[in-house]
Amino acid sequence: MIATITSIELRGPLKFFALSRKALRIVRQLKTTDCKKFKKQGFWTKHYTMTLWNSEEEMKAFAYGGAHLEIMKASKEIAKEICSITIEATELPNWKEAKRLLEGGKVITY
Repeated sequence: MIATITSIELRGPLKFFALSRKALRIVRQLKTTDCKKFKKQGFWTKHYTMTLWNSEEEMKAFAYGGAHLEIMKASKEIAKEICSITIEATELPNWKEAKRLLEGGKVITY
């Protein structure tokens, strides 16, 4: 199994409303998949998600399709920076460990 951990730093606090609208569409899409677990956390301009999948293929089918793909293409409108890492895991890590793991993740800066 694999876990994907992602952080997004918003361009400003008012971008939270745009993020919320987009996140609702992503969560609806996520509910149609075989995602094993999903966690989210965030405050002000920094937000995090974690998902657990049976395989990389399932994760990529979600990430590169539907609402998630549409929103990834438009992410520079609301995000200053996005960081993501995918790891082998049987469970999602706790938030402290997830944030530590993100230090070695792929960073996209807009």
